[in-house]
Amino acid sequence: MTPNIQSKLPNVGITIFTEMSQLAAKENAVNLSQGFPDFPIDAKLTQFLEEGSAKGLNQYLPMPGYIGLREAILKKMYDSHKATYDIESEITVTAGATQAIFTAIATIVKPGDEVIIIEPAYDCYEPTIQLFGGVTKRLILHKPDYVINWEDFKNLISNKTKLIIFNNPGNPSTRILRESDIQELIKIVKDTDIFLLSDEVYENITFDNKEYLSFARYSELKERSFIVASFGKLLHITGWKLGYILAPKEMMSEYRKVHQYNVFCVNSPSQYAIAKYMDEVLDYHEIAKMYQAKRDYFRNALAGTDFKLLNCEATYFQAVDYSAVSELGDKDFCKHLTQVYKVAAIPFSAFYHNFMDEKVIRFCFAKKQETLDQAIENLVKLKI
Repeated sequence: MTPNIQSKLPNVGITIFTEMSQLAAKENAVNLSQGFPDFPIDAKLTQFLEEGSAKGLNQYLPMPGYIGLREAILKKMYDSHKATYDIESEITVTAGATQAIFTAIATIVKPGDEVIIIEPAYDCYEPTIQLFGGVTKRLILHKPDYVINWEDFKNLISNKTKLIIFNNPGNPSTRILRESDIQELIKIVKDTDIFLLSDEVYENITFDNKEYLSFARYSELKERSFIVASFGKLLHITGWKLGYILAPKEMMSEYRKVHQYNVFCVNSPSQYAIAKYMDEVLDYHEIAKMYQAKRDYFRNALAGTDFKLLNCEATYFQAVDYSAVSELGDKDFCKHLTQVYKVAAIPFSAFYHNFMDEKVIRFCFAKKQETLDQAIENLVKLKI
C-alpha cells in the first residue's frame, strides 16, 4: 500500500506559466506567456561552452563557483555600482536565481518568522516561505503604477519580521525603485535585525535611461542583503540555469551551509563559458538597447488596439489593461485570447495570493521578430 503523503504545499498546483504554455502548444498559439527568449544565443557562448568542456572542466568545481566567474561578477558589481565583495567569502554561483532565492529563504526563515513580500509577486516566494514555516505578510500594489505606499509598508513590520523580499525591477509590474523608495527603506530597517532579499534578475534590462539602484550601492542595505542575479535573463540562456548570490561574509557562511546540501556546485563548463563571455564580449548597454527596441516595437503596434498599455520601465514584459476589451476575468480572458486569437499571455491575478483581478495581463516580448509580428497580427484583430 502506498503511504499517504501529507502535502507541505496543499494549495499549490502547476504554475500558471506551465498551464498557459501547455494551452498555447495545444492551440498552436503564439506563446507570449512564459518568460523565455525564442531567439538564438550568441554563437560565442556556444563556442566557449565547448571550449570549457574541452579544457577538462567537467568535474566538480569549488562549491562557491568557478573563480574566473566570481572575478567577472566582482568586476561587474564594482563597474556598475561601485560595490565591493570578497571573492572568496561573499560571492556564490547558483543553479539559477530561483535556487538562490530558495536557499536564502531556507537559510534565514524559521517557523513563526514573518516575511514581507510585495504583490504582485514572483510565484516562488510564498511557497518557499511556507516550506520553512514562515508567515507571509503582504503589501498589495495596484495598477496602473504599482507604487509602494511606505506608510502601509511600515504597518506590516513587527517584532517577528525576519525578512523582506524585494523584486527590483519588478516582475510583473516592471517598476524600478526610486531613490526616494530606497531612502524610505533605509529609515525602516537601519536599526533593526531584519534581513533583506533583493531579487535583481532584470537589473540590466532597463529602459529610457532610468537609473537602476541596486541594494549593493547602499551600505545600510548591503550589510543585511542577499542580492540575487540571473545569467539566464542577462544572456538569454534560461535553460542553462545559472545565477549568483551576494551577501556579507557572516550571512554567506550560513547560506553556504544550506547551499552545499542543496546543489553543492553548478555546471562547470557553463561557468567557464559565461566568465569568458563577460570578460571578452558582453556589453550591458547593448542588451538593454536590444530589448528596448523590442519593447518599443511591440508597444507601438499595440497602441492601435483597445488595450491600455501600462508603463514598462524594465524586464521583458509588457502589461496591458484589457478592461475596455472584455468583461471576462483575467484568467478566462487569457484562455479566450489563446483559443480564439492564438496568443498566450499571463493573468496578473496569478501574482496575488487572493487572485485579485484588475483586468491586467502580461505579454513577454523577448521574442524574435517573426514571433512578435505573428502575435501583433493576431492581437490587432481584437476589438471591443
